[in-house]
Amino acid sequence: MKKLSVIVVAFNMERELPRTVQSLSPQLQQGISADDYEIIVVDNGSAEPVPQSVLSTWGADVRCLQVEKPNKSPVAAVNLGLAEARGEVCGVIVDGARMVTPGLLARVLKARNLREEPVISTVGFHLGPVHQSRSVAMGYEQKFEDFLLASIDWAKDPYRLFVVSCYAGSSPRGWFGPTSESNALFMLKQTWEQLGGYDPAFELPGGGLCNLDIFRRALELLPQNLIVLLGEGTFHQFHGGTSSNDEGSKWELFHREYQSIRGKNWEIPHVPVEYFGAVHPYSHDHLALSINALKG
Repeated sequence: MKKLSVIVVAFNMERELPRTVQSLSPQLQQGISADDYEIIVVDNGSAEPVPQSVLSTWGADVRCLQVEKPNKSPVAAVNLGLAEARGEVCGVIVDGARMVTPGLLARVLKARNLREEPVISTVGFHLGPVHQSRSVAMGYEQKFEDFLLASIDWAKDPYRLFVVSCYAGSSPRGWFGPTSESNALFMLKQTWEQLGGYDPAFELPGGGLCNLDIFRRALELLPQNLIVLLGEGTFHQFHGGTSSNDEGSKWELFHREYQSIRGKNWEIPHVPVEYFGAVHPYSHDHLALSINALKG
């Protein structure tokens, strides 16, 4: 039994996935022992899956799983990872291109004790000056992002990722605004089981609104138990994803699928929030933006 399992879903992320796993590794995560957690990478049919030997470079307890019959939705991959998880607490990073801050996992384990059944959420960021759906039209691409990450020597202190990022579309008002999803969502394994994991009915490429759906369902089940980790976050690397990099919005298509499954419109959940964590100096500008958004 582990204290924590982190499930990371990947599809054709030879460039991005190693950075994500490195950011989750004991070499970079602070205040947590390597024995406390495992990383489960679930490959959803990549042409060339990243070898486990590469992902184990940084001393992490990494297991690599393959979806037997992969499709364009990550739902089956997430649920496979959850079924195999040995942790009391399980976290899902549904997009394996999302790097994380160094205090994330230790904060999760501490936040776990604040509620009997916590719903622990993180705020999402995009690497680059503006949301990648806009920056790609301005010439933002992988080589520039590689230069950006090298310029801050990100692995020396991953909190520097705050300096070269912006709030994601799911959390435009930052820590203190309502968010539509969590790109690293942590709950007890028994809570995931009670929810039935991600819903297989979400079959569109990228899963449509599957990630928003699980977040909303978790808060409908436990509306008083939301904990948002202050001063930590996930950072989306540019890749060929379904929604983050698309110039044109696919919201209408995704929302129609949601309506057909749930029989209602999707809405941002509004529930009480407890904030837990600390604000790193590198995140001060983002904090100021969030406070100003709260005021106005």
